[in-house]
Amino acid sequence: MSRPLIVTLNAGSSSLRCAVFERSEDGPRPRLRLSLRGLPDRMIWERQDARNGETEDRDLDPPDTPSKAQATARAEILRRLLDEIAADDIAAVVHRVVHGGRNYVVPVMVDDAVLTDLEALSPLAPSHQPHNLAAIRELSERLADTPQIACFDTAFHHTLPRNDRIFALPHALTEEGVHRYGFHGLSFEHVAATLAETAPDLARGRLVMAHLGHGVSMCAMQDGCSAATTMGMTALDGLPMGSRVGALDPGIVLYLIEERGMAPADLRQMLYERSGLQGMSGISGEMDELLASDSEGAARAVDFFVYRCQREIGSLTAALGGLDGLILTGGMGEHAPEIRRRICAGLGWLGVALDEDANRTGATRLSAPDARVPVMMIPTDEETVLARHAEEVLSRGNAITG
Repeated sequence: MSRPLIVTLNAGSSSLRCAVFERSEDGPRPRLRLSLRGLPDRMIWERQDARNGETEDRDLDPPDTPSKAQATARAEILRRLLDEIAADDIAAVVHRVVHGGRNYVVPVMVDDAVLTDLEALSPLAPSHQPHNLAAIRELSERLADTPQIACFDTAFHHTLPRNDRIFALPHALTEEGVHRYGFHGLSFEHVAATLAETAPDLARGRLVMAHLGHGVSMCAMQDGCSAATTMGMTALDGLPMGSRVGALDPGIVLYLIEERGMAPADLRQMLYERSGLQGMSGISGEMDELLASDSEGAARAVDFFVYRCQREIGSLTAALGGLDGLILTGGMGEHAPEIRRRICAGLGWLGVALDEDANRTGATRLSAPDARVPVMMIPTDEETVLARHAEEVLSRGNAITG
């Protein structure tokens, strides 16, 4: 363990998060967390010293153009990171990569062949994959003798049963990999591991886990494994998100192309960047801004989001054959008590009931004492999952193959 630090890099659709972990016999220990959020229009800088809890939070100059936001954020994060630590102390940089496709279901050491494979998956995750891979390439050049490791959001869902994985398409397409992969796996993995430590009996039960952030998905979990999920082959499916449409009749796509003359590139941009809460409200894709607004568009978007969440929880409960617990995480799951309240208010038929004080203060257990189904809020921490996987790869001294 000659190099004492592991660095994580997590490039999301609207943020870039970086963390530094100290290696130890007991596993990686957080030392520093850096992030830039509000992309592509803003750059909100946050620095947190994990050892003493000190934080810094302020606006930086925004990117010149939205198209340059991720590149600007990567350069800024790397500059500030290397002001804090020495490059020679980094044992590995580990990256969240959204799509691993059929071949990558465990972490891997990245080389040119792996990058080529992952590049081919970019059309399936255009809001994330290109940024993930650009970060790997840039760090490989800047830190040439430092291993780059990839962990995959899709990997957690490789346990999906066949009927939850396939679509009603010609069988040949399914065999070629046109099927459901699921996403937010690193988040679900962290929450499941936390629950296994703190409430092991509940963790073995039938759970619906809801990652409610700028990207949104839910996972039906049993015995700690993914049994069904709302996202599909791409991160466009399922629930409405900040700017992504969620579930959509594919006939609408054909109509927009064939009858309205939309070019595929324009349609892709609309479905990924101008739909969801942003498109419905005409105001914002950020839930806190919508809740603060008195406009009809904002109310319409919030009501639809809540309804779709309730409907998907019901669907996932059916896939499990019952519900033993509802777990909320992600930005809204952790910090939006009004959204938690509204979602759970329509789930009384499942045995869900919130404790108003617990919900208002953001307690871990949100459910009323007499509720049949416990509701819990567990903060996600994808960076810790990344660091642990990096340590596993480093301890083997080579790549873990799929």
